[in-house]
Amino acid sequence: MSSLLGSCSGCGEEAALRDGLCPACWYASTDRPKPVRDRYAKLARLEDLGIEPYAYGFDRTHTLPEALGAFEDDGEDEGPQVSVAGRLLSYRDLGGSAFGHLGDRSGRLQAYFKRDLLAEADSDLLDLLDLGDWVGVMGPLFRTRTGEVTVRAERLALLAKTLRPLPFGKEEITEEGERVVHSGFANPEARYRQRYADLAVNPEVREIFEARAGIIRELRRFLEDRGFLEVETPILQPLYGGAFARPFTTYHNELDSTLYLRIADELYLKRLIVGSLDRVYEIGKNFRNEGIDRTHSPEFTMLELYQALTDYEGMIELAESMVSTAIEKVLGVTEREYEGTLIRLGAPWQRMTYREALLEYGGIDPLEAGLEELRREAEASGRSDAEDLPREKLIDVLFSARVEPHLLQPTIVYDFPIEISPLAKPKRGEPRLAERFEVIAGGSELINAFSELNDPMDQWDRFAAQAHARAAGDLEAQPLDEDYLRALEYGLPPTGGLGLGVDRLIMLATGLGSIREVTLFPSLRADEGAEE
Repeated sequence: MSSLLGSCSGCGEEAALRDGLCPACWYASTDRPKPVRDRYAKLARLEDLGIEPYAYGFDRTHTLPEALGAFEDDGEDEGPQVSVAGRLLSYRDLGGSAFGHLGDRSGRLQAYFKRDLLAEADSDLLDLLDLGDWVGVMGPLFRTRTGEVTVRAERLALLAKTLRPLPFGKEEITEEGERVVHSGFANPEARYRQRYADLAVNPEVREIFEARAGIIRELRRFLEDRGFLEVETPILQPLYGGAFARPFTTYHNELDSTLYLRIADELYLKRLIVGSLDRVYEIGKNFRNEGIDRTHSPEFTMLELYQALTDYEGMIELAESMVSTAIEKVLGVTEREYEGTLIRLGAPWQRMTYREALLEYGGIDPLEAGLEELRREAEASGRSDAEDLPREKLIDVLFSARVEPHLLQPTIVYDFPIEISPLAKPKRGEPRLAERFEVIAGGSELINAFSELNDPMDQWDRFAAQAHARAAGDLEAQPLDEDYLRALEYGLPPTGGLGLGVDRLIMLATGLGSIREVTLFPSLRADEGAEE
């Protein structure tokens, strides 16, 4: 669809054009669906009557649930006067009167319109309303003969005229009196692309994102109650690090330099611990230029935190308590069905070592297996590029393929091989292992945590090994960060660190199996179709 200034091919007026037509001719064109043309005709009639179709504001006294709560069953025929607003969700014209329902973010309320009680302009407006229009209603509350609390309209205001019908579904009342809505907007791709319409017509989708906001709020409250300071670190970074991932690359003209969207907050947050901010956290977006599937998105939300004078055992206690507390405060329970399994998010979580997990579910010992054995096993697990992968990558591939799908209940897998943990301290008494754990839940990684490596000489050796892997073709290896090494030389105290995938936590909490369902505007492929 083109859009440019010019002369309308329909009426000849100079205007901003859509497909060569001014907005009026575009909406009225027979190429548009009839419901759209009908709504434009009503818009033109509103303008003829001098009724503003797009208001500047509205003086609301109550939300719809507040208005319902304001009516008291005290024997009186009428309740208080209210001024309410919402979308028109239903409308039934009875001739001299009409009933409709208004909906807002958190509820719905019936409205009663009696023409001889309305001013002439308001009565004219009543004939020009469509489902989905934003309207304001002013009048007293009363209870109908069927017992429903209703606002009797004395004044009516149009707040926004909808020119495109929303995809409302059909509604039915069950024998038990339960209202069931069958969505008219069920195609997932269309819902993700037009989230505004999805939210407007599917109240259960609004509930998902209200729960998401509540859980993030409780995570913040939990950490702040423990003395953590919320901080912000750079999203545009001159050098990325803190995870195995390929970055998105951009260029800054004024600085004449290449910059990267961050793949993790870790190295900046640990710099703050060096600077004596002893408990810090950040909730924000990370970006990884990698595949898209039901648990991965190139743009995702992470919570990362670091606490001085503790280790990975301290992080285990914090993780169990933080997650179970936030979920219970928002949902009232710590159990949720997820893809047919009842997931128990309450503490304590089951534990097993990395070695035990890979032996039990993968049939291989990550500490003793040779390179050729790892390659054979990786090929058997579907990796056609196993011949080109280094030892540490093969171990990680086997863990992801053979262990994670079996761990549905939250499971603390601890003591990782040191070679796949370049930012973690060696395990005390066992230098082949790192003091690192992951929490696997619902078959995916939820949390990753370490006793943070604070020896600058050891860190230099780890970075050097990663640089060697990069030179050999591993584009996800950790780059050498000399400024971070300089920070370690100033002294990083013993520190525990933890990263929590917020989107995956919301998936578990809401019982939804796709990251797109819990992301307001998910990343989508350009060639995926969307229903009109």
